[in-house]
Amino acid sequence: MRILQILTRKLSSSQIRSCLSPSLSSTLSHRQLHSSSNPASSFGIAFDIDGVLLRGSVPIGGSPPALKRLYDDSGGVPESKRAKELGRLLDVNILPLQVIQGHTPFKQLKRRFENEVVVAVGKGEPAEVMSEYGFKNVLSIDEYASYFDNIDPLEQYKKWTDKQDGNLNIKSKHVALSNDPCSQRVEAVFVVSDSVDWSRDIQVLCDILRTGGLPGKEIAHQPPLFFASDDLAYQALFPSERLGMGAFRIALESVFNAIHPAALKYTSYGKPNPFVFKNAETVLIYVLQSCHNNHQVNGKKQFFKTLYMIGDNPSVDIKGARQAGIPWFSILTRTGVFKGKENHDVFPADLVVDTVEEAVDYILSKE
Repeated sequence: MRILQILTRKLSSSQIRSCLSPSLSSTLSHRQLHSSSNPASSFGIAFDIDGVLLRGSVPIGGSPPALKRLYDDSGGVPESKRAKELGRLLDVNILPLQVIQGHTPFKQLKRRFENEVVVAVGKGEPAEVMSEYGFKNVLSIDEYASYFDNIDPLEQYKKWTDKQDGNLNIKSKHVALSNDPCSQRVEAVFVVSDSVDWSRDIQVLCDILRTGGLPGKEIAHQPPLFFASDDLAYQALFPSERLGMGAFRIALESVFNAIHPAALKYTSYGKPNPFVFKNAETVLIYVLQSCHNNHQVNGKKQFFKTLYMIGDNPSVDIKGARQAGIPWFSILTRTGVFKGKENHDVFPADLVVDTVEEAVDYILSKE
């Protein structure tokens, strides 16, 4: 799951200028802020992307004009791949600094596993992600499985995997192993994004986790396992919800616990973990201070009077914002997972609206 965050402050003029930044698997975009003598007047906005701003790759809920109201017209800034994609879809300029993915917290584990053999799971380029974070011996699960003959008993029936053969030529780009990976102990597994091949990935992960990182060997202590998010479902282009990383985690855990004497141990960094919201606030403060050339207002530490969380999933976005507490204010949209007429019974939001455009209208009228 991704979140887009916007940092802004009350203005001394009629035009709104803001610093945009995403969190919790999100995207941020930068703008210069007007000066304000009252640091307590500043506020920030965190947008969940999937189901609030985008459905698949299609903007929804009036998101492009809503975001434009929070931006000025400055451009010409360098952008990461994700920032470019979001900038194109939402028609706003987004800086790489403002892009926070669900797997961003994995950076904090670099020192612990920097030189160890680790396996990265997920669609896209999970090994590339971990490599950019500084992990020197990382293999995608596609690459790792390719070293073991017959590790996937169903491989012969997966004709579509033939199209992925070209991706296996990049092994040397992310690893510095001197020996065959089959003889190297996997010290940790990182689920970076959604698994593409559940049957193979569950099989291979059970092999790694049950044997202390040495598939085919005897049962041993489980290596650490980390998930970038724990969303059970999300809203994509299909009318009904699609299963997310949380569903994959449940499937892996169920199988592992059925065949292993000890229960699966794992760490999930995604929402509704309060850590995600604290991290988002930290990033927003950093971006805001950068807008002011690292100067503190009136010699005081920069802070926000209100941080708005706009999401479509009550059990993730709203629950997380509620657990994070002050200064978070939760806004639930009906553009994604949630489609109810009234507020959610279990995880009620501070405000329920139909679209993200209505949410922005409310925030700007209040602030």
